[in-house]
Amino acid sequence: MRHLSAPELAAWLADASRPAPQLLDVREAWEHEYCHIPGSTLMPMASVPLRLQELQPDAPLVCICHHGGRSMQVGMFLESRGFGEVYNLSGGVNTWAQTVDPAMKRY
Repeated sequence: MRHLSAPELAAWLADASRPAPQLLDVREAWEHEYCHIPGSTLMPMASVPLRLQELQPDAPLVCICHHGGRSMQVGMFLESRGFGEVYNLSGGVNTWAQTVDPAMKRY
């Protein structure tokens, strides 16, 4: 699994020449409702094993949580299930709000 900083992810999302990654938000629903990166798909950590078929194993996938811990665990799980291009957003939405989108609510 590779790690991405918030500015690196923002640059990737802004680059139309690169295939857009799947953004997988593994936080709980209340967290996602409070704030999230636009375009992210909510799939709480506990539901990931049951919902693997909703993900594309051959497409780039960025796992996101609040600070990066849960998303790192999900990323390792996805790699163990054959997902090839998995990234963890270092610092999670908290760092995204600090460095990319200061208008985003923080908790």
